[in-house]
Amino acid sequence: MTVPEIIEVKQVFSNLKNRGLISEWELPYENLLTRLSAAIFFLTPKNSSTETIDEIQSQLRQFSNFSIRPNAEMKLSNLELRVTFNKENTPN
Repeated sequence: MTVPEIIEVKQVFSNLKNRGLISEWELPYENLLTRLSAAIFFLTPKNSSTETIDEIQSQLRQFSNFSIRPNAEMKLSNLELRVTFNKENTPN
């Protein structure tokens, strides 16, 4: 299924990778997703500098309910960070 919002986020991730800010990213179960709020993206930044993380966050803030945190569970992906666009996961 093609979801325009998911395609937009994927383009941002591709641009971040092309700019050398992230080394890898993935979106598990993409073919089952029907909305951005159900998507869980994973990424590994090229480095963990404040400048790199800040730039990644600044590019993703354009999307509603953006949230990023360490991928502590490591169940869906082995990449370092977990990115969601779900209201329940958004910090107050």
